[in-house]
Amino acid sequence: MAGGKGDKPANANAVAKSSKGRKKETGLGLTNTKDGNFGEWYSEVVTNGEMIEYYEISGCYILRPWTMAIWEIMQNFFDPEIKKMNIKTCYFPLFVSKTILQKEKDHIEGFAPEVAWVTRSGDSDSEVPIAIRPTSETVMYPYYSKWIRGHRDLPLKLNQGCNVVRWEFSNPTPFIRSREFLWQEGHTAFATKEDADTEVLEILELYRNLYEEYLAVPVVKGKKSELEKFAGGLYTTTVEAFIPNTGRGVQGATSHCLGQNFAKMFEINFEDEKGEKAMVWQNCWGYSTRTIGVMVMVHGDDKGLVLPPKVSAIQVIVIYVPYKDADVKEIINACSATVKTLCDLGIRAEADLRENYSPGWKYSHWEMKGVPLRIEIGPKDLAHNQVRAVRRDNGEKVDIPMADLVDKVKGMLDNIQQSMFDVAKQKRDACIQVTRTWDEFVEVLGQKKLILAPWCDEEEVEKEVKAKTKGEIGAAKTLCSPFDQPELPEGIEHYALHQGNLQRNGRTGDEVINETIFLFSVTISNV
Repeated sequence: MAGGKGDKPANANAVAKSSKGRKKETGLGLTNTKDGNFGEWYSEVVTNGEMIEYYEISGCYILRPWTMAIWEIMQNFFDPEIKKMNIKTCYFPLFVSKTILQKEKDHIEGFAPEVAWVTRSGDSDSEVPIAIRPTSETVMYPYYSKWIRGHRDLPLKLNQGCNVVRWEFSNPTPFIRSREFLWQEGHTAFATKEDADTEVLEILELYRNLYEEYLAVPVVKGKKSELEKFAGGLYTTTVEAFIPNTGRGVQGATSHCLGQNFAKMFEINFEDEKGEKAMVWQNCWGYSTRTIGVMVMVHGDDKGLVLPPKVSAIQVIVIYVPYKDADVKEIINACSATVKTLCDLGIRAEADLRENYSPGWKYSHWEMKGVPLRIEIGPKDLAHNQVRAVRRDNGEKVDIPMADLVDKVKGMLDNIQQSMFDVAKQKRDACIQVTRTWDEFVEVLGQKKLILAPWCDEEEVEKEVKAKTKGEIGAAKTLCSPFDQPELPEGIEHYALHQGNLQRNGRTGDEVINETIFLFSVTISNV
């Protein structure tokens, strides 16, 4: 993606012009198409759709109200669900000392290049540099050690919504890769591994629900490889999304079992029911504003955003259509009454009553912002006691009698939500391919596919696969081992990506090594 001051896209001047002065490739203010130049298209969509504004500091973005409304709706689903699990809300400071940050070496090594440090205060150098949290394990766990003494103190289950900073990276992309982002992070401690394991999967199911039921984005639930798991953790589970237009996978959200490693480092011990000393078992889990970027990439089109009704701040926009000598006041009153009827029954509806814009301009504007359903009311509609409804996802138009308005609109919104998921899943599934040989793996990777392949889960092999597939489109990496393991036809080589004469532990690539199927693709981080 093109950069510059504040990593504004190269075509930012064109984006900033009035619609009259914009290029007409799409006719709606976008100078790039999704298939033609995905990176520039994405930058235009999130700015023209009024989701973000580029900031003067590279990798930082202003999240506008249209974005924050989506974030709040997601929180309004997730927070009550974790409260049912007796998870409490807390807030810990933004800063962490160098001594505490470096206490768990494997953990900090995974984040070290991204840690931002405060080294000055006013005109004076700080005596001791203070880190800005890249994540909060080392911020929180010294106090877990203080608060947990006996088995009656367990489980301890806390969640906080906050910002984090991860500084060192290239190719910043709104929502996907930014130096500061919003997330929720849960940190829990249990007396037994069984309780920790149970929670890991419960949280992962909530993340699947968030993506599939709210954002209408299909995901694959699975377990990360040892190389890709959370640094310092025992194992990592994940929901993985896929962007068919780019052929790239993206980590959607993760739920980690930390085991007892952090408990050992931070001395989080307790006295069990037998009076014996034991270490806790810990989890951490989180989703971030990256979820919104994934949604935009999956559903957006050459007219702009396409938002699922469940997360759209405005589900229905009502536009009046004046005509010659028609009574404009009567049409506007009908629009206002329609909005009230819908809002009274829980549908998020607004009317665009601005007089200085034409109906056509308003259509384009709200299509760019992705509002799921547009209702038009003109003189003929008043005469026939009806409205015209236009779907954003497929452009379908239908006339609705006023008497059936609420039921029809509710039905259309439900249908749009389901249809968006179904279409996205069909596109995603069409990109999934099982490979049988190494040559086939490389060929399919070049076709921007999501690959299912048997693999041995050996770190050296995984590194070698990355090295051997590195090219213009990026390198292949494991996304996860899906929990729903597909059945492979008999006769497929379980070569586990052992190429040619490659040997590992005395075995050759022709031997059956492991029948665990892993999901591979180039990842979004390579955009």
